[in-house]
Amino acid sequence: MSKHLVVFDVDSTLIEEEAIELLAEFSGTREQVAEITARAMAGEIDFGTSLVERVSLLEGLSESVLAEVAASLTPTKGAQELISLIHETDGYAAAVSGGFIQLLGPLKKQLGLDFAKANTLEVVDGKLTGKITGELVDSTVKAETLLALVHKLEIENQRTIAIGDGANDLTMMKVAGLSIAFCAKQIVRDQADVVLDVRDLSLVAAFLPNG
Repeated sequence: MSKHLVVFDVDSTLIEEEAIELLAEFSGTREQVAEITARAMAGEIDFGTSLVERVSLLEGLSESVLAEVAASLTPTKGAQELISLIHETDGYAAAVSGGFIQLLGPLKKQLGLDFAKANTLEVVDGKLTGKITGELVDSTVKAETLLALVHKLEIENQRTIAIGDGANDLTMMKVAGLSIAFCAKQIVRDQADVVLDVRDLSLVAAFLPNG
């Protein structure tokens, strides 16, 4: 059986929430952050710019908030079932997020993901600085990560699936063998190979490569 790879977006795809909005709840800036997020996911503003702007609103939050929010995240219906099936069919499951590794790390362990990549929130003296440290994971990096995994795992590109819901996922979806818009914004629905409108990731099972 040939190997295959499924790469998930995280916020509003692999999980029900937009995690940065949950963090912003603690800083009293949720409405501001939600508005910027919506514009970025609709493709109205550049994701990288929007992320820097949103993260700046988290300055001063206690690092303990990260664990609290991570524990509150809700995997989307069917996520665990799909990831188990991917593994049973000799596949790999990866998550690449414009969100934060401090939240994605526990989720990776919980769901049994093979790989996870996201932004790192800078923490100094137990508090968020309002900045990202290291590489900023934007749409280009998402696509590059998928291609790097294809090379590393020696998988044929046509045996890759990218699943996402926002404009930040489009570049990754374009380089995948199959792109799936999952309860997605219109800009993503218009360009995806498959559109799923029911919030149940187990439906993706029908599109996993055969043999």
